[in-house]
Amino acid sequence: MNGRFLIGARAVAREETFRAVDPVQGIEIEPSFSISRDDDVAEACRLADSAFDGFRELAPERRAHFLETVAEKIEALGDVLVERAMAETGLPRARLTGERGRSTGQLRLFARVLREGRWAGVTVDPALPERQPAPRPDLRLRKIALGPVAVFGASNFPLAFSVAGGDTAAALAAGCPVVVKAHPAHPGTSALVGAVIRDAVVVCGLPEGVFSLLQGQANALGASLVADSRIKAVGFTGSRAGGLALMAIAQARPEPIPVYAEMSSISPVILMPAALAERAEALGQGFAGSLTMGAGQFCTNPGIVLGLDGPELDRFLASAREALRQAPPQTMLTAGIYGNYQRGLGILSGNSRLELIAEGVPGIGCNQAAARIFAIKASDFKAHPELADEVFGPSSIVIRCVSLAELASVVEGLEGQLTATLQMDDADLDAARSLLPLLERKAGRILANAWPTGVEVSHAMVHGGPFPATSDSRSTSVGASAIDRFLRPVCYQDLPDALLPDALKHANPLEYPRFVS
Repeated sequence: MNGRFLIGARAVAREETFRAVDPVQGIEIEPSFSISRDDDVAEACRLADSAFDGFRELAPERRAHFLETVAEKIEALGDVLVERAMAETGLPRARLTGERGRSTGQLRLFARVLREGRWAGVTVDPALPERQPAPRPDLRLRKIALGPVAVFGASNFPLAFSVAGGDTAAALAAGCPVVVKAHPAHPGTSALVGAVIRDAVVVCGLPEGVFSLLQGQANALGASLVADSRIKAVGFTGSRAGGLALMAIAQARPEPIPVYAEMSSISPVILMPAALAERAEALGQGFAGSLTMGAGQFCTNPGIVLGLDGPELDRFLASAREALRQAPPQTMLTAGIYGNYQRGLGILSGNSRLELIAEGVPGIGCNQAAARIFAIKASDFKAHPELADEVFGPSSIVIRCVSLAELASVVEGLEGQLTATLQMDDADLDAARSLLPLLERKAGRILANAWPTGVEVSHAMVHGGPFPATSDSRSTSVGASAIDRFLRPVCYQDLPDALLPDALKHANPLEYPRFVS
């Protein structure tokens, strides 16, 4: 960590600098990091554009090897990476060690995706010269890379959603050069990972513009990046305000581009009657654990819980209350996130219809958040739509419903969500079946008998959902399908075999799976 950012292969220093802040102690951490300027943004985008055609047509095996090389080099950093991330985020070693494994797992997943070949979507409609009343030409389709991609590091996942996170891995796998705007809360962590990617670019013999890393605190830096005409798509994980701002910039360009933004969710959990009656206490403990995991700084944190009012729900609340009383305060990622959490709690506490059910151990240190659980009648919740806004942190609202019909009406009034969870037993199947079409319209992932704070990196995973969970409900930011965001289809009509890309040649030299009509 020399405080420099990366423009292709060059490590660049500037006079204007900033430092990371240790959220546990509230003090700045050495070293100082140079702040990227607009001309640095332009140069990074120019290099990415010049690298694009060569990188996108690189043999898939070479791109797969590149991703695996990045994963190996991240692992080779060892404790240096984990300890720097701990200092910049306040997150515990075990959490960051696991997140590092998830990050390298994502890179290796996309290497497997490249080798398997389904990502290319190869489709062949052979020529039918004898067809009447008109012959059919030879039509062949494949997906190609969209172009250079801007990726924004997330505050709450300094590894898995950051410099070498899911957006970067998916874009590189697709054949898109990437320009990353590091999150200012963890510049050192970002610099360590950025240097690893730069080294992998060199080792694998790739064009230097395949990767650049920008650093800085001002929103204007990200705005300049999204506005650059050479950027063709954006990956973002963060606040709704931030995502909407980037979307506005992208749509105002002469050539509008897609912004794949994961922004806001309160991830409702529904306690079905039979499950609640059978295991209210266990559900209360599980809820408290999910709520407080990582100081509630997960985009899938259970922000609301819905159940039928009565003694079973009271048992659930009593169990959650007892579990929360023993939950120690946790340091939040930044002073800004802690301040926003306190403001959100102030809004909730100021609503006379909300009852404070439980609170965690009060914090005494810097940026330490104590958990809160509130309860409210469904009719009052529906009368105060502001209560459905996300409060990023360990707080949740339990909604008391008089019937399953009222419960369904509350869900119907919610915005789009990343997840919806059913806590259910066999006796709840019929009622759950009636709710399923509604949940499908509201969420990108539907869980049964689990808690939403956890995302598996796999082929079937969907981490997305209707607005405002994401800016495009057709996409996911986690899982093998995340590559689709950075691809577009191209059809080749009657091209001679010698001109066709390898994926479409008659002999199928890449041995990709293909659909032939």
